[in-house]
Amino acid sequence: MKCVILQPSYIPWRGYFDQINRADVFVFYDDVQYDKHGWRNRNQIKTAQGRQWLTIPVHSRGVVDKSIPISRVEIDWSKPWNISHWKALTFAYGRAPYFPNFAPLLETFYQRHDLFLADFTIDLTVALAGELGIHHTRFMRSSEMQTSGQKTDRLVQILVQVGAKHYISGPSAQGYLEEDKLASAGITLEYIDYNYPEYPQLHPPFDPNLSILDLLFMTGPDAMGYIAK
Repeated sequence: MKCVILQPSYIPWRGYFDQINRADVFVFYDDVQYDKHGWRNRNQIKTAQGRQWLTIPVHSRGVVDKSIPISRVEIDWSKPWNISHWKALTFAYGRAPYFPNFAPLLETFYQRHDLFLADFTIDLTVALAGELGIHHTRFMRSSEMQTSGQKTDRLVQILVQVGAKHYISGPSAQGYLEEDKLASAGITLEYIDYNYPEYPQLHPPFDPNLSILDLLFMTGPDAMGYIAK
């Protein structure tokens, strides 16, 4: 059984969905410390003026000193960020060929009022995976498991609990992953290569580092062909 363990992110890029597609079990690593300047609550879309950040505001308590896990970070609803995000997407992609295909689903998400950031981002990610045609992957949350320890030790515990024999990771993990601990647990390791083809975008030149929404709006049913090798 193949497994991927990744922190939940907001409308992540296609490499994230590549890993979901390769996995039999995908674990949202949501009980580790929240990283304030990461991808947990923000991502980028493309406009006629270039990249634009979409950021979900969160309450700062516990975030500044990194004492709070991702699963407990609360969304700050003092501003109507959901309305502004939906307007930004409509303005940037209203003329994209497949925007109408996904607008109804996305609009329902931007009408939600979740308390916790992870509940919103995880549900949206699972829904987008379904739109990409990824139906074989089972989703789990690390916060619902019994784990202890740090770093690789904790990853191994998760992998053993889900019955995984093969762990798939992004290339950046090569700098800190203790590969011998995986081998000792009888788990093989694979680093994937993020090497994807270009696809049409509304505003050239091509930018590969955008939310999955850019790919979906531009290529629709052909999106997985630009992800899966």
